[in-house]
Amino acid sequence: MSIQPSDSILIVDFGSQVTQLIARRVREAGVYSEIAPFNAAEAAFERMKPKGIILSGSPASVPAEGSPRAPQCLFDSGLPILGICYGQQVMSHQLGGTVQPGDSGEFGRAFIEVSDDCLLFDGLWDKGSRHQVWMSHGDKVTAFAPGFRVVATTEGAPFAMIADDDRKYYGTQFHPEVVHTPDGAKLIANFVHKVCGLAGDWTMAEFRATKVAEIREQVGSGRVICGLSGGVDSSVAAILIHEAIGDQLTCVFVDHGLLRLNEREQVEKLFRDHYKIPLVVVDAEARFMAGLAGVTDPEKKRKFIGGEFIAVFEEEAKKLGGADFLAQGTLYPDVIESVSFTGGPSVTIKSHHNVGGLPERMNMKLVEPLRELFKDEVRLLGKELGLNDLFVGRHPFPGPGLAIRIPGEVTKERCDILRKADAVYLDEIRNAGLYDAIWQAFAVLLPVRTVGVMGDGRTYDSVCALRAVTSTDGMTADIYPFDAAFLSRCATRIINEVKGINRVVYDYTSKPPGTIEWE
Repeated sequence: MSIQPSDSILIVDFGSQVTQLIARRVREAGVYSEIAPFNAAEAAFERMKPKGIILSGSPASVPAEGSPRAPQCLFDSGLPILGICYGQQVMSHQLGGTVQPGDSGEFGRAFIEVSDDCLLFDGLWDKGSRHQVWMSHGDKVTAFAPGFRVVATTEGAPFAMIADDDRKYYGTQFHPEVVHTPDGAKLIANFVHKVCGLAGDWTMAEFRATKVAEIREQVGSGRVICGLSGGVDSSVAAILIHEAIGDQLTCVFVDHGLLRLNEREQVEKLFRDHYKIPLVVVDAEARFMAGLAGVTDPEKKRKFIGGEFIAVFEEEAKKLGGADFLAQGTLYPDVIESVSFTGGPSVTIKSHHNVGGLPERMNMKLVEPLRELFKDEVRLLGKELGLNDLFVGRHPFPGPGLAIRIPGEVTKERCDILRKADAVYLDEIRNAGLYDAIWQAFAVLLPVRTVGVMGDGRTYDSVCALRAVTSTDGMTADIYPFDAAFLSRCATRIINEVKGINRVVYDYTSKPPGTIEWE
């Protein structure tokens, strides 16, 4: 049985790509939340005993046959309910209203007119005021259920917000969870504080205590191997698990030859010398390079690396006398880009080595204590666990390592070239005092060679692309606007100091449409 605080919000997921953002907003308001798919929401409701319910958006259409519905027990519970987009529509439909397909839908920025007072607006929006919101819907409510009243409208949604004050049911046709609705987080905070009556005193310290208890319950007297990459995610997971079960945990660090400069040495110093956590270092560079030879498809790279990681873990487990569990630092963005978090109809963007790459033969059960967290939340947990700011603030590094920063075939020579270029780039970023202002920065070695002139000689070497983005959670990202002088310094140093590169370019693509990593 999972353990959670007594004050919590259940979020029912109908398959929206941004459902986890609802959980973020609830947690930012100091209240614990969990997401459950609509077809498992009744069980989650019985387990959690929440104080409020939020119904998410969905790519589905309420009028369509077989579209998802909320369990009736939620409406019978007497608890406050907030329906968002599809959540508003399905709530209206199930309570006696009418939902019909729209003629053209409403997408993107819209402006809402507040037509009446509402507890969600308390201290935020006044009657008669106008505010920006973010819409993304085709269907719309055309007749609301008995007991509801309209409290706000937009040009395309006459029932943009509805309220049933007696039952504490509220519905928004727009998405308050996304940043494009500037006051959305405050609306959600009003729901959890003023409608549900929750104090908002849940903290990362409480999350830590909760997860420690869950890990102990899940693992029991079993032995755990943690796949340690040296990055923030797996390190925080390892330290949290070690706090829960002590020397039942052994960390395995695989040096696959796809690491950043001096990564292996840093990991050994932190875990062996500082935290005294049992650590096995496996030198597997030759093994991984042999397996990657001739492989150019990004998904095949990821699948191979994921499978080979598990194979190494299985081998190490046998050497240790067996292990029952494999621990990983999987985060929510990894999950949502690989498969739907809730098992719903979500499109796979790319497989992550510790999600989509897990082979069926794996003999260990998974322990993934960070699976529902975003990167910034993991950093907060790391600080709570005592990790120093320099380590906690490290830029994300992908599990497949440099393999997905080398489009085309991966070789030891190309890894060595990229490792040096990446180190120079990050050194310049730190020298400029920009490291903490950037979410992630790295170099990419392109499968392109160009003619250059160095001294009086002709060169024909590789192109290096530089990438730097700003983000909060990794789900969306903007490019970092370096000035030309900075980029010129980086290019000069890389070309002068790294043999094999004679041209440097900068990637100006945001996410979306691009991903942060190149593969």
